[in-house]
Amino acid sequence: MNIDIIKVIQPGMLSTIQDLGRYGYQRYGVPVSGAMDEFAMRSANLLVGNKQHLAGIEITLVGPHLKFLSPTFIAITGADISPTLNGKSISGWKAVKVEKGDELKFGKRVDGFRSYLTISGGIEVPLVMGSRSTYLKTSIGGLNGRPLSTGDILSTAPLDHDFTGLQLPPGYKSPVYGGRHTIRIIPGPQQDRFDSDAITTLLSSRYTISEQSDRMGYKLKGPRIKHSEKADVISDGNPPGTIQVPGDGNPIILLSDRGTTGGYAKIATVISVDLGRLAQTVPGQSLGFKCVTLPEAHNLLRIQNAALRAISDQKSPPVGIKIEGKFIEVKNKEGDLLTSNIRNEEDHVESKVTATIGNESFDLALEVQNPS
Repeated sequence: MNIDIIKVIQPGMLSTIQDLGRYGYQRYGVPVSGAMDEFAMRSANLLVGNKQHLAGIEITLVGPHLKFLSPTFIAITGADISPTLNGKSISGWKAVKVEKGDELKFGKRVDGFRSYLTISGGIEVPLVMGSRSTYLKTSIGGLNGRPLSTGDILSTAPLDHDFTGLQLPPGYKSPVYGGRHTIRIIPGPQQDRFDSDAITTLLSSRYTISEQSDRMGYKLKGPRIKHSEKADVISDGNPPGTIQVPGDGNPIILLSDRGTTGGYAKIATVISVDLGRLAQTVPGQSLGFKCVTLPEAHNLLRIQNAALRAISDQKSPPVGIKIEGKFIEVKNKEGDLLTSNIRNEEDHVESKVTATIGNESFDLALEVQNPS
């Protein structure tokens, strides 16, 4: 049975419910939608013990004011928009315990453009074609196809009381997005429809992200890309990150809410691992492009997936008492093992405790360790 978890006090500029997208329906003209920065969304879900595909909140530039109606864990990834819990700053890219009545607010944008808020158990709204993602242009998914609004109540699955929260494992750091960006691309698939100098122009130039950009695509302003003949081609599929060039020569990068097909020539495609970084660029900032090979793109994707596995592979090892070299697990009154998350390189933490048995007390060394 789901429980009410959040009341929206103020919705922010554009806060929508998203998961990883609506797949299997592009042949019917239904866009994928989903989180613009998938890596941030996947990470946020893992940090609160969720499967990667569960729904969270995508927050754009100006964050919401939310009140929690039940205890839970949350994680905020992606852009740093100065989150506070009950007026105190909280860190991103780690699980944070919240209690009933706590209030989450956001402040000044420090870095990035889109934040992702996840809650243990995921946000429960009706599935539409297999996804909870909001697609604003046709008002489907999420909360009746619209952004969050004042007074909305969001629900989630009950909290797993054995979960104690995760953070980035040792050796991993949260992304820093900055204001000057280089986006990696693979040329094609219709490079032959452009002037011989077109790809050189694209790679040697800086482009400004237009204020007209949105979740459907980023319009770029800069040196124009020349076609060899016409800009039009027979309409074909639009993969994520497609860089199409209409007749005016200004590139457009197609993103999560893109149309399923398009009839403009495509000069290149942004590689998968850079789509999230692209989603964190702010209109008015500049970007450039760099070519990589397909094997290089595959290797970068493997590295990113390894980072996600490193988060999900973290365990909550049992709490125990080590007596004469023997590790004895500690259980609560119900017989469940007590657990504690270990987050240092030695995989153990020691502290002094006092145990009382009958009328006698004993000073013991309590060692929390990962028995594996």
